[in-house]
Amino acid sequence: MAERPELPTGTVTFLFTDIEGSTRLIQELGDRYPAVLDEHASIIRRAIAGDGGVEVNTQGDSFFAVFRDAPAAVRASVAAQRGLAAHEWPSPAPLRVRMGLHTGEGVRGGDDYVGIDVHRAARIADAAHGGQVILSDTTMVLVDRALPEGVSLRALGAHRLKDLPQPERLHDLVVEGLLSDFPPPRAIDARPNNLPAQLTSFVGREGEMAEVRRLLGETRLLTLTGPGGTGKTRLALQVAAASLASYRDGAFLVDLSSVSDPALVPSVVAGALAVPEVAGRSVVEALQDHLRDRELMLVLDNFEQVAQAGTVIEELLTAAPKLSVMVTSRMVLSLRGEHEYVVPPLEPPDPGRLPDLPTLLQVEAVLLFAQRAMAANPRFQVTERNAPAVAGITARLDGLPLAIELAATRTKVLTPEQILPRLQSRLGILTSGPRTLPERQRTLRDAIAWSHDLLGPAEQRLFARLSAFSGGWTLESAETVCDPEGLALDVLEGLTSLVGSSLVGRMDTDGGTPRFTMLETIREFAAEQLEASGERGGILQRHAVHFLDLAVEAEPHLTAGDQLEWLERCDVEHPNFRAALRWAIEAGQADRAQEAAGALWRFWQQRGHLAEGRAWFEEVLAMSTGQGRTEARAKALIGAGGVAWWQQDRDGAGSCYREAVDIERELGHSARTAEALYNLAFVVAGDDLEAAGRMLVESLELYREVDDERGVAQVLPMLVMQDARAGNWKQVVDNMEEAVTIWRRLGDRLHLAFDLLWLAFAYGRAGRLREALSAGLETLELFREADNPTGIGIALIDLAFLAEWGGRHEAAIRLAAASESLKQRIGGPPGAIGGILEGDPAAEARVHLSPEEADRAWHEGLVMSIDEAVALARGQAGPEDVTVDPAQE
Repeated sequence: MAERPELPTGTVTFLFTDIEGSTRLIQELGDRYPAVLDEHASIIRRAIAGDGGVEVNTQGDSFFAVFRDAPAAVRASVAAQRGLAAHEWPSPAPLRVRMGLHTGEGVRGGDDYVGIDVHRAARIADAAHGGQVILSDTTMVLVDRALPEGVSLRALGAHRLKDLPQPERLHDLVVEGLLSDFPPPRAIDARPNNLPAQLTSFVGREGEMAEVRRLLGETRLLTLTGPGGTGKTRLALQVAAASLASYRDGAFLVDLSSVSDPALVPSVVAGALAVPEVAGRSVVEALQDHLRDRELMLVLDNFEQVAQAGTVIEELLTAAPKLSVMVTSRMVLSLRGEHEYVVPPLEPPDPGRLPDLPTLLQVEAVLLFAQRAMAANPRFQVTERNAPAVAGITARLDGLPLAIELAATRTKVLTPEQILPRLQSRLGILTSGPRTLPERQRTLRDAIAWSHDLLGPAEQRLFARLSAFSGGWTLESAETVCDPEGLALDVLEGLTSLVGSSLVGRMDTDGGTPRFTMLETIREFAAEQLEASGERGGILQRHAVHFLDLAVEAEPHLTAGDQLEWLERCDVEHPNFRAALRWAIEAGQADRAQEAAGALWRFWQQRGHLAEGRAWFEEVLAMSTGQGRTEARAKALIGAGGVAWWQQDRDGAGSCYREAVDIERELGHSARTAEALYNLAFVVAGDDLEAAGRMLVESLELYREVDDERGVAQVLPMLVMQDARAGNWKQVVDNMEEAVTIWRRLGDRLHLAFDLLWLAFAYGRAGRLREALSAGLETLELFREADNPTGIGIALIDLAFLAEWGGRHEAAIRLAAASESLKQRIGGPPGAIGGILEGDPAAEARVHLSPEEADRAWHEGLVMSIDEAVALARGQAGPEDVTVDPAQE
């Protein structure tokens, strides 16, 4: 056999190929399959050699080849596909091969290549279909003007591929005379999911992945167990991504690392699945309804700290027969039907009996060290000289992935030969530590401790103080909480060092402000250091004060022009808000807890955390130190009343608002008394419109006394109820236009949206349908921008009235049904109040249609997604002004 040419280095183009449906072919062809495989290999090899490529290796029916330039790789791929297509195959269906090309850095590791570019090429090939050649964006740029005759490029868009942190822009070759009509690439985003992009490649674990996927085929509840640092989370995410095609409705991660209260688990699951809370029903019941007919995988990560919520898993699995749940936990949950898979560490080599270098580089623990070391130091390579030390490091760390990654980051300043004795010395000292821990867990703790010991004293103190954060932090928050003056350290400099040591992770956000996180295992170690330092109480207080202050700061923004930005900020800081509220409650700081909870209620309402918000209010209002007649208590009562209102609990809302009115009258604060009266009028209006009117008049007078323009704008729309009941729509329009003008000037988008909603209805009743539709669609757009599903539901019923009055009867029924469907799923208060939005547009529309047409339109509306309903509403043509008063039809 001829000697293989030397593998090129520098910029090269990688080609991966793989037979599509090889298992099916083996079953169909039986004894004939080996011959078919040889014929296929011969065609591929001729094409590779014909354009100067080098065959790196083969595995089963897959080829890995490399080319010195990209055009040659494209020519070889085209030649291979043409050769395969022209060949006569004995199988009933033609043999088809998927191919992927990517151009990058050719870094040799023994007789193979290592590095992210190899993985990228392999994942691109995985995304292709049989007969298709997919190229990376890098390769496309290099070959765009050097394509073979009869070949063109087609853009496929950006797609998320397994293991790759960012979406990849893909292209495929359109070869004249060959199949070119392919489905979308086989990417992660082909199925619904929220699986996070991974910042590092996934190394090895093929056997473990295969076993976990096999077990998932046999059980609907699989728990991956093992101590921290064994790679449970990464393995679970990898399996979920690889299994997406098996779940019609996708796979979703529920990260429980920042949750310590088992009662919050249903709400966190609902948040991950975007399941809004349903008024009058528990979150678990809402989840059961959502999942009942869905074929879906849930990945519940870090479940050991909320193990008491295991019954929630059982309830969901009972209600949803096509649901599969994969849990990561340090302990088995002992639930019905649960199967356990103990995640093993990576198998390290035996330092006393090392294989040759190419074989050593295939050992998963060594490969992980090599890849992470190269990420820290691009010049790093495993060589004959340092191989014994690398093997010794991975063996000394028991093959624990997290421990290996921590050690590998040190290759920026130390060689493996320098790392190993230092590591052995530190671990030897630490083996006298907590003997109650399992050996592997002690090894991981010791590895973290070793990385910790390499930090300077100030960096160590910063590391410990950062454990106060839950769910991550920003640089600004770290600078506030961690007391940089007391540290004598620039926090940015310290964070940079901790990120470089892999003790802290950095995440980019859509808003552009980076966030920092700790793995829970590392955070536990940091918390122990904080406790030992004697600084825990002070730092937790600084953390709580910072986030309680942030909650109060957020309040005015949650309805303003920068509403979306602040809602998203509250989303990511929600775990920190929880921790701060818990600190305030346990510290007996009732005023701080009540003030912050009162400030957060609009966040909880708009983001669908009503049940959680109500639980917090019940707790803070029941505090023994919070029973005084204070501004903070009144503020919490108004927030609690708001949450109860949106849960359709009028009695609960009324009770809270009445106490708030009494407290504010005693305190003599005009504006806050006006606000409490305004809120109470909403509740009272359902039973006694005149009494509500008196409250609103008093509220308006109080607001005008203190020149509170915002308060005046709040009350004006409520004062139109009596005019609306009397059919005086001109007066209603005048008042609503004044309120809308004020909200536009103030930039308050939430109140603007609700008042435009009422103005649209008033315009419609007044016969001004063009203006009504314009206002109604603006309302819908504002609620969509804020991701406010309850508001969307009310806007859709508003637009259903307008569609009916404009003669679009089927559209009116569809919009009304879509609104009803949303209301059933997410709850919310009734849209009708005091003559506004009262009536039934669907009933009005049915008069103009046959029963069959009306029923069909209603069913179509019920099954519409929010996006489809919004598109239907937006599709309404602007009607001409009409002179007939719809109220008199």
